[in-house]
Amino acid sequence: MKIAIIGHGRMGKTVENVAPQRGHSIHCIIDKEEDWQKKHQELKDCDVAIDFSMADVVVQNIERCHELNIPVVTGTTGWDDQRLKMIEPLKNSGHTLFYAPNFSIGVNLLFELNRKLSHLIQGHTQYAGKIDETHHIHKVDAPSGTAIALANDIISNHKAYAKWTKEQSQNTNELPVHSERIDEVIGDHKVTWDSDVDTLTIAHHAKNRNGFGLGAIIAAEWVRDKKGYYEMTDMLFA
Repeated sequence: MKIAIIGHGRMGKTVENVAPQRGHSIHCIIDKEEDWQKKHQELKDCDVAIDFSMADVVVQNIERCHELNIPVVTGTTGWDDQRLKMIEPLKNSGHTLFYAPNFSIGVNLLFELNRKLSHLIQGHTQYAGKIDETHHIHKVDAPSGTAIALANDIISNHKAYAKWTKEQSQNTNELPVHSERIDEVIGDHKVTWDSDVDTLTIAHHAKNRNGFGLGAIIAAEWVRDKKGYYEMTDMLFA
């Protein structure tokens, strides 16, 4: 495939490094506003665009690619309200969007375990849940998109929780999500269920970014000839 990278930060560079290992070429890199005009022809020739940009420009990036009939795979987080509004229109638009807050295969297995554990443990009211996430000091959003996805899945599968909160709360229906930004930590996520007699934990520790880049490229391979809106569960657990 000829891949366009939109957003040439840490994750964009990771995709750039991993793509040749899967036999693909990086045909176009868009990192600044002027690149959309300067590299229009290169972008037009691409089979798929992989976007790791910023929340305030991701919708415009997607729309620009869709105008050229280019499928988009995005891992940009922090724009959930806008994304949710796009899902239904995309189903019949003839365009393609694949979204994941985290493209790591391991993290998506963690998501699946989290959903199942939340459902199983809800009948055992002695356990209180919480989420801890740690990333590098350059990460803008907190909590991370991955932590928010974990929290929302708990809320959907555990009747005791109505919402998540960044602050420690005395309300038992609020799920605490704690964020830390430390040095160059790639990404750590931990879900804990604590009682007076024991603690149950599921967690994911990223050793490097290659797993995220590989997952994004696998998603691009999978979604290239499809139309509509997709997430990792569609690809991994269909």
